[in-house]
Amino acid sequence: MTDQVKPAAVELAGAPARADSNATGLILLAAITLFWGINWPAIKLSVNEVPVWAFRAICLGAGAGGLFAIARIAGYSLRIPRQDLRPLIIASLGNITFWHIFSALGVSMMLPGRASILAFTMPLWAAPIAAIWLREKIDGLRLAGLGVGMIGLLVLVVPDWASLRAAPMGPVFMLLAAIAWAFGTVALKTHRYSMPTTSLVAWQMLLGGLPIFAGAIVFDHGFDPGAVSTLGWGAVAYAALIPMIFCHWAWFRVVAIYPAVVAAIGTLAIPVVGIISSAIIVGESVGWDEILSLSLVVLALFLVLVAPQLRKR
Repeated sequence: MTDQVKPAAVELAGAPARADSNATGLILLAAITLFWGINWPAIKLSVNEVPVWAFRAICLGAGAGGLFAIARIAGYSLRIPRQDLRPLIIASLGNITFWHIFSALGVSMMLPGRASILAFTMPLWAAPIAAIWLREKIDGLRLAGLGVGMIGLLVLVVPDWASLRAAPMGPVFMLLAAIAWAFGTVALKTHRYSMPTTSLVAWQMLLGGLPIFAGAIVFDHGFDPGAVSTLGWGAVAYAALIPMIFCHWAWFRVVAIYPAVVAAIGTLAIPVVGIISSAIIVGESVGWDEILSLSLVVLALFLVLVAPQLRKR
C-alpha cells in the first residue's frame, strides 16, 4: 500500500481502476470503514474537553507533520507543481478547512451516531455538484435518490424536533460538512495531479489547515491542556493519528484507484460502524428513527450510485 513513484501522477481525473489495484482498494475501503467509523465517538469524547478549533488544529498539525515525514522518508517529492497549486487549494478548502470546522462543531452539538449519518450523505450532495461543475446529467434515479435521502434526514430530525428547535445548528453544521466534503471530492476529480498521494494529502492538510490554525490562536488561546483528562487526550490521539494520517491517505488513494462513484460507494458502511461504536463507547441509544434514517440514506445512495451502473450493464 505505497504510492507509485513512476509514474508519480495521482490519477484523480476519472481513470478506471486497474485490475492489480482492486485488492488494495478493497483493503483500504475496509480499513477506512472501521477506523473512520470509530472516529465519530472519538471526536465526541475529544470536543467534550478540548475546544473545537484547538482540537482540529492538533489533528491537522499531527496529520500534516506525520504525512510530510512519511513522504520524506519514502523519498517522495514535497514540491507542489505549479499546475497543481490552484486545484490543490480549491480541493483543500472543501476536504479540509470547511469539513473539519463544520463536522467538529456539529458533533459537539449532537450525538455522534446521528452526526455520522448526516456526514455521510456526502454522495447525495456530490451528484448535483458534479452536474453543475462537471456537466454530468442527473437522471430520474438520481432525483429519486435525492428525494429518498431528504426523507431520511427528516426521519432523523423530526422525532427530536423539540431539541432541534432548541439547538438546531448541530444538524445544520453536519450537512454543511457533508456538502463541503462533496465539493472537495468533485474538485479532486477535475484535475490530474502530478504528485504522490502522500505529498498531496499532506499539502491539503497544511494549506486547508491554515485558517484553522489561525482560528485556534484567536478563539482558543486560553485553552488549558492540563485540564483535559487522560480519556480526552486518548481520544484526541486516536483522532489525530489514525484517521488523520492513515484514513486521509487511504481515502485519496481510493479516489485515485477507483472512479468517483465506486469510491463514494465505499463510504456507505461508515455510518453503521459510527452508530455501533457510538453505542458501545459513549452509550448512545439506537432507536427506530436512527435505523430507519440510516436505511433510507443507504437506499438513496444505492439509487444515486449503484442503480445507474446496474442499469448500464
